[in-house]
Amino acid sequence: MSDTTIEVCHAWKKFRHGDVHDSLRDLVPALAHRLIGHGRKRTDLAKGEFWALKDISFQLKRGEIVGIIGPNGAGKSTILKILSRILRPNSGRVRVDGRLSALIEVGAGFHPDLNGRENIYLNGTILGMKKAEIDRKFDEIVAFAEIEKFLYTPVKRYSSGMYVRLAFAVAAHLEPEIFLVDEVLAVGDARFQKKCLNKMQDVGQEGRTVIFVSHNMPAITRLCKRAILLDQGRILQDGPPHQLVKAYLSSSLSTTGAREWFDPAAAPGGEVARLRTLRLRAEDGQVAESVDIRRPILIQMEYDVLKSGYILMPYHHLYNEQGVFLFSAHDLDPTWRCRPRPVGRWVSTVQIPGNLLNEGTLFVSSGLMTLDPTIPQFHVRDVMVFQVIESLDGDSTRGGWAGPMGGVVRPLLKWTTRVTADTDEAAALAARKGDNETNI
Repeated sequence: MSDTTIEVCHAWKKFRHGDVHDSLRDLVPALAHRLIGHGRKRTDLAKGEFWALKDISFQLKRGEIVGIIGPNGAGKSTILKILSRILRPNSGRVRVDGRLSALIEVGAGFHPDLNGRENIYLNGTILGMKKAEIDRKFDEIVAFAEIEKFLYTPVKRYSSGMYVRLAFAVAAHLEPEIFLVDEVLAVGDARFQKKCLNKMQDVGQEGRTVIFVSHNMPAITRLCKRAILLDQGRILQDGPPHQLVKAYLSSSLSTTGAREWFDPAAAPGGEVARLRTLRLRAEDGQVAESVDIRRPILIQMEYDVLKSGYILMPYHHLYNEQGVFLFSAHDLDPTWRCRPRPVGRWVSTVQIPGNLLNEGTLFVSSGLMTLDPTIPQFHVRDVMVFQVIESLDGDSTRGGWAGPMGGVVRPLLKWTTRVTADTDEAAALAARKGDNETNI
């Protein structure tokens, strides 16, 4: 049996601007369009047409967990839809060897009028599972999805988070040989996202193939051993995730040191508060995308309070390249701590001291909630990315050491050294050093 489960050779895919191919219901007009347009040269596109994929080639082996990254419109989701046979390439060859499960659309394959239990069996049947196999996994699926209380509720009444939990649980537990996952996990809460990542890791360790498309760089570096970087339908790089994430973040493809929402209707927010801007600033106040490891940095959140009378808590979460959660920073300003805030434009700033963070790429997720009652207003994952740059002057925590320094933090700690009385040679050396300093 071949060790290669997925093989894509010189695949091209063309769309018209305004075409939507996000679901199975769009496949019929897409096929009609493909038949009409068949035979045109790649370089002779009609007005309004564009190539979503351009000469894409790669192979995946059994048990590989591969992340696909890149900006919006790079072609990431198109690749998954071609692999899952929702779409066909205009030219090129695609081979998939094994039973495939795809989580590309929230609730894809669910019937809205059927309840959770019925949709588990429907989805399993679509994936090619026999009833006995679904029976064996049923309780595990329900427990993972955390929908016990809503098992007999029609899924059209489910929230988007419940949809995702059930869809992921079905797709991951019915033992596919190949598992495709798109950014739909962003709909779930942070705890469930972590649970999903752990499950995908387990799937890979069981010898099954996983392709994970995400803008969550810490998740990519934590979960995957290989990554593919796309831009404008082409593969830019294929290699170790840490290298590709750094290349992606250091290029013009990604947003780093600041985010601003000009349209209030599109800004993250709830009924009480709405986000306006997030900025990472150096100690001189300038927006920064890289900071000296020895210097403090400021994370600034600007937001609108829409309703008065609520106690608010802005916060930030920091992660490193491996997806390790470094720490949380909650608003502790004594002026407004545990006090309701009036309507208006607010700016909350937290300072992180120098010589605390380790060098590398760090990710900031930011949010705000009310307290008493606790009501989340917004939470934006990986909203900013910045680099902590090592000092080469010898006065940082590195001292005279030139090799790598591990860990998630690197605090500057006080050291003292003394010579014990029974170490004669060391005591003599210390005494001579003292004499030399006196003579100087």
